[in-house]
Amino acid sequence: MKICEEAKKLNIPHWVRPTPFLTVDGIIKIFNPEFSGIVLIKRKNPPLGYALPGGFVDYGESVEDALKREMKEETSLDIKRKKLLGVYSNPNRDPRMHTASCVFVCEANSLPKAGDDAKECKIFKLEKIPFENLVFDHSKILKNFLNMI
Repeated sequence: MKICEEAKKLNIPHWVRPTPFLTVDGIIKIFNPEFSGIVLIKRKNPPLGYALPGGFVDYGESVEDALKREMKEETSLDIKRKKLLGVYSNPNRDPRMHTASCVFVCEANSLPKAGDDAKECKIFKLEKIPFENLVFDHSKILKNFLNMI
């Protein structure tokens, strides 16, 4: 039984029911000076593999501010937010918990450097994205991104 159905059955008010954790992810396009690819991080923590840089939105923080903070923490890049690609909220997208992620397309003009929980940062040409090594639902996200350009 789904959590919200169980909560209704137990008469738990909607404002105290569990909700997905809000996250942000960034597809960072690197221009140095011309387009050279997108940034992926190799994760230090499970699930292991490559991922888009991103993380949790803190309480009291806007999604836009969380995006800038997370991109800076994981890649050392100051990004320009270009557009919202979409919101991804499949309850199974993250094996740790139910998350809903606002995914943005961003640009940066310098080279990334790994920080926070990123083991390494790497720029991948679009035709060299390691889809088989991506964690979460980042393969789906990047395929949607490629279909939009």
